[in-house]
Amino acid sequence: MPPTTTQKQHPSGDNRFKLLDRVITKHQGRGDALIEVLHAAQGIFGFLENDLLIYVARALKLPLSRVYGVATFYHFFTLKPKGKHTLVLCTGTACYVKGAAHLQHAVEECCKVKFGETTPDDKISLVSARCVGSCGLAPVAVLDNQVAGKLTPQSAVDRIKAWQQQPDEVPA
Repeated sequence: MPPTTTQKQHPSGDNRFKLLDRVITKHQGRGDALIEVLHAAQGIFGFLENDLLIYVARALKLPLSRVYGVATFYHFFTLKPKGKHTLVLCTGTACYVKGAAHLQHAVEECCKVKFGETTPDDKISLVSARCVGSCGLAPVAVLDNQVAGKLTPQSAVDRIKAWQQQPDEVPA
């Protein structure tokens, strides 16, 4: 049965767009709700791919450059799929002075990828942030949404090795 005018369907047939459309409607399609809409879109889709940014820009009647600018400015947003685990390394002044560069080197060596990338097995994403607001605990990383302070290169590598040793989930 073809969709009626009250039954909106995305050309791709992906029902996740219906959920996103509800969020856009809730905010009355207003451009000043861009961050909230992007947050919801990332929650629904997992990451903000280019087609999704274009969809949001058109729905909110905003230039794509503005939508892309917001999506790349805030470290919360990601344009690539994230791994099962995420390490966000603070590279702010306090963390840098207390050894964030040594942590970064050790973590990159352990994972065999650079910050801003995800391991080929999709287990671990490495992300850097200018500041996570825990300067008194420097150097700091956020490991799966939990702040870990006074990290050493060895303690960070130990955590990553524990993640790497976790068995892959078998689909039911």
